[in-house]
Amino acid sequence: MGLEAIIGIVGALVVGAILGFFAKKSSDKPKIEAADRQADEIITTARLKAKDIQAEAENKNESIKRKKIGEAKDKFSRLKSDFESYKGDQKVAMKEREMEIKNLENGLKQKQDKVKSQQQSLDSKKADFEGKETELKTIRENLDKQLKIVSKKKEDLENANQKHIEALEKVANLSEADAKEELLEAVKSKAEMDAMQIVKDTISQAKVDANKEAKKIVIQSIQRMCAEYTIENTVSVFNLESDDLKGQIIGREGRNIRALEAATGAEIVVDDTPEAIIISGFDAIRREVCRLSLKRLVADGRIHPARIEEVVAKTRKELDEQIVEIGQRTVMELDIHGLNAYLVKMVGRMRFRSSYGQNLLKHSIETAYLCASMAAELGLNPKQVKMAKRAGLLHDIGKVSEEDSELPHAPLGMKICEKHGENAVICNAVGAHHDEIEMNNIISPIVQACDAISGARPGARREILESYLKRIGELEDLALAHDNVQKAYAMQAGRELRVIVESDKVTDQYAEDLSFMISQKIQDEMQYPGQVKVTVIRETRAVNFAR
Repeated sequence: MGLEAIIGIVGALVVGAILGFFAKKSSDKPKIEAADRQADEIITTARLKAKDIQAEAENKNESIKRKKIGEAKDKFSRLKSDFESYKGDQKVAMKEREMEIKNLENGLKQKQDKVKSQQQSLDSKKADFEGKETELKTIRENLDKQLKIVSKKKEDLENANQKHIEALEKVANLSEADAKEELLEAVKSKAEMDAMQIVKDTISQAKVDANKEAKKIVIQSIQRMCAEYTIENTVSVFNLESDDLKGQIIGREGRNIRALEAATGAEIVVDDTPEAIIISGFDAIRREVCRLSLKRLVADGRIHPARIEEVVAKTRKELDEQIVEIGQRTVMELDIHGLNAYLVKMVGRMRFRSSYGQNLLKHSIETAYLCASMAAELGLNPKQVKMAKRAGLLHDIGKVSEEDSELPHAPLGMKICEKHGENAVICNAVGAHHDEIEMNNIISPIVQACDAISGARPGARREILESYLKRIGELEDLALAHDNVQKAYAMQAGRELRVIVESDKVTDQYAEDLSFMISQKIQDEMQYPGQVKVTVIRETRAVNFAR
């Protein structure tokens, strides 16, 4: 019987007792009987309820019991499985450990065998060493005997040599020190000649090996360019039919000529030159505008300031159109596509610009063809060949810039090309062709070389007289600075140097060496176009007169 059932019964009894107590107090007997009956019913109900509670408690206890038994069985199965797994792992680990121990034992055995074999080898080498030591001892004894013999023979030889030297001194009347000095001087001279010959042979071979292909490429490139060139001056000449027109051009109190100069920016020189007027100015475009305007004014006959301004404006417009047309024709001739319109106009302006007397457009076209030819000969791909031609055409674009800038023409040209969308390789080639910026591609040195080739071509440029005379004087002074040089003459516009030496003090070999040394010094210390030929002349003249 459960605790709850007992409590229920006790509670029923207490209730019944209380009811009975109150019933006894009551004088009404029927009420007592009714209370007794009620108490019996309550007790009966309580007992039934206690039985139900007991049965429920027993069922609940049985369910809990079964649940605990099932959990215990599950835990036992789990623990058994874990134990079996741990046992298997331990077996595997034990087997691995056994294998490791076996491997260690095998390795130790191998090392022991190796040590044993090394020991045997050392014993063998020791025996051989002992045998060789004995042999060396015998050889050392033999060498000592031979050294004694050699020492004695050396002493005898020195005595004989001393006697021989004394005999030679008596015959030659020279002391040993004098003979040594003469011999050393002869050996020194021979060594210097041999060294100079080796240097010249080395340099000659290097030139043959390094410049052979370069010379071939340059020659082929130049051969492919055969065109006529014109040289633009700083003055233009306008021819007149009669000198009477000079007064009309000058105008009253010089008004016409002042108006023309102000409108064109060129200077007009009217002198005693018959039937000619000189137009002077550094800007060839301004000179051309002035020349064409004069031509129209003279043909029209109406020459006055207002008419001059009108004609100059019209001529300048037409010349601008002509410049664009020249640029377009040039790029079409070179097969260059996609060039910015402003750059095309700049190419046209090159037609009216000269550099050292060389027409800039002709120079640029020549450089473009040379660049394309050299790039093709060097094995560059077609795209790089086209880029080289494009860079050759644009390399001097900074010389015709319309903007005022303090930059040199090469960096200025690079800036213009960058501004108008040219490739970075072309911009670098334009800016680096005078070594003002660093080269970063193979096109840049090609453009630099071709620019130099076009400029160094005989007759292509006219140099300023002062710089020309200065270079000639430096050439002669450089030759005269060497010993035993009597005279030096620069010839053929500084492309040949003839050196006259003292024939009685200079040998033929030294003359050849002197020519080589002078050429190397010119190459290291001077700047010059093309090459300079150095000729050393050594001659003896015997002059007599028959009377």
